Amino acid sequence: MQWFEYARPESVDEAVRLLSEHGEKARVLAGGTDVLVQLRGGFRSADWVVDIKAIPELNEIAWDDSSGLMIGAAVPCYRVYANEDVKKRYPGLVDAASLIGGTQIQGRASLGGNLCNAAPSADAVPAMIVLEATGRVVGPDGERTIAVEDFCAAPGKNVLKPGELLVSLHFPSPKPHSGAHYMRFIPRNEMDIAVAGAGVSVVLDNGNFASARVALASVAPAPLFVKEAGDALVGQPVNDESIQRAAEIAKQAAKPIDDMRGTTRYRKHLCEVLTRRALHIAVERARGNN
Repeated sequence: MQWFEYARPESVDEAVRLLSEHGEKARVLAGGTDVLVQLRGGFRSADWVVDIKAIPELNEIAWDDSSGLMIGAAVPCYRVYANEDVKKRYPGLVDAASLIGGTQIQGRASLGGNLCNAAPSADAVPAMIVLEATGRVVGPDGERTIAVEDFCAAPGKNVLKPGELLVSLHFPSPKPHSGAHYMRFIPRNEMDIAVAGAGVSVVLDNGNFASARVALASVAPAPLFVKEAGDALVGQPVNDESIQRAAEIAKQAAKPIDDMRGTTRYRKHLCEVLTRRALHIAVERARGNN
């Protein structure tokens, strides 16, 4: 690993100043579970590593009935899935946070880091997409909000501009009769990268789908929001036929590659299976959410 300078700012303004001063030569460290591995392996380089764990605002979790859920970009996964408000209201987010690495990794890794790393296989991103999450970003030119489905641009690349920092993630309050689920397929019963993953959310109304969202992992250059799959469910009865139709749309939207973890054909098949199964679980959760 190359030598680098280490900074531990204690405010958002200080972090933005450091990132602005050093530009492409600076890397943000939230948990370090991605960036330190990348630096050691030579996949990324940095003259400065800016550790954001000491910024109070980035370590907060807050729930409000009207504004919803806020999770700081540096909050580790174990705090997300252990939070009572998250467990009660966002089980689909718990699904994803509890799949990121093992127990040791979850003690450091964050949802914000998972998003900014922009891996196509990122488990948290499809769950955040279907829950309509947005990111609050602060930079030298001020503040802006980015929808999670627009955040990842390509493998390992996000839409942050030089000097910008993801501060927090925001989730709207769940609607009555809503449910969400994330599931993935891995080749072994141990920590591994998903061959494919599917996140879904639904809102039910008198036996019909009032709204739905579907997102996929590991089958495109970035986590994939399949808007047409969710739209196909709107107004349709909650039954196997409607769910199968949406799953087939998700399968067709997938753009996987052949690699050591699976073939294109296999991954597209998995998109259909995982989307169908996730929708059934989300529907059951929605029926229990009054």
